[in-house]
Amino acid sequence: MWTVLVVDNNPAVRKLICEIFTREADFRVCAEAENGRDALLKAQELEPDLIITDLSMPHMNGLEEIRALRKLMLTIPVILYSAHIDSFVEKEAFAAGASAVVPKTDVVATLIPTARTLLERLAA
Repeated sequence: MWTVLVVDNNPAVRKLICEIFTREADFRVCAEAENGRDALLKAQELEPDLIITDLSMPHMNGLEEIRALRKLMLTIPVILYSAHIDSFVEKEAFAAGASAVVPKTDVVATLIPTARTLLERLAA
């Protein structure tokens, strides 16, 4: 079973993302965080298998969070999602160290397959 840390400042969106993962037998949400700073602390403490994070958050946005995570935890897959994905954001996300980028409009359909692909590739 893979553990997931869900990061978003919007409680309703966090709840939706958690529900998407909770429905799957091979995933367990180990924690939620409302911003990048909180996510860094929880990631170090809990060492999840995967982090799902929003781009736009107060205190520390998703790109800043990913850059900091890469210094602390090099191999953990991080999926960045946002309502504002364009080629510039996608390029910045991958440059920061994101493993995948998912538009919020496609999150329900693509999040689980993307997560499984990343984790299976890491396990191989």
